[in-house]
Amino acid sequence: MSKQAPDAQLPKLIAFDLDYTLWDLWIDTHVTAPLRRAPDGSVVDRYGTRIDFYADVPGLLRRLRAAGVLVAACSRTDTPDLARQALALLRVPATDDEGQGTEQPASALFDDLQIYPGSKIAHFRALHETTGVPYEQMLFFDDEPRNREVERLGVTFHLTPDGIDNAVFEAGVQAWKVRSGNSE
Repeated sequence: MSKQAPDAQLPKLIAFDLDYTLWDLWIDTHVTAPLRRAPDGSVVDRYGTRIDFYADVPGLLRRLRAAGVLVAACSRTDTPDLARQALALLRVPATDDEGQGTEQPASALFDDLQIYPGSKIAHFRALHETTGVPYEQMLFFDDEPRNREVERLGVTFHLTPDGIDNAVFEAGVQAWKVRSGNSE
């Protein structure tokens, strides 16, 4: 899939934490390997615990892909392989213009996966190095206030205390516009 030029009203790169930002659990404490797709299409762990995105996440990922924005996951977890597996197993349905019935792994909608233990500063330094995107053109959504530390690099941070939805996403984009001087 070729990427189009990014929408000027959006940052060039938007990154999301995973736990309690895109889904409602901690992958390294609430989930036990192995993960699998259940007959109903859901993703479950060894004990049947479901892993689902918050309701607006699939649409947001599709919207960002269509807008040409780079999408990254930045997660501080002790089980990076399990988080990557969850992203590979979760499916995102197609939008109307992509053809009904078509879905793809969520992992295919991410351009970069920074999933490993450690400071989010390290995650964003790696993102900057691999993508070349200036920090000021990055927006990060996370449920943990301590990760606001990325603002020292120039990244716009937006807190998602109850996970991400369309309203939280739009508030984050507005915060980025104000911080970057792109406000209307």
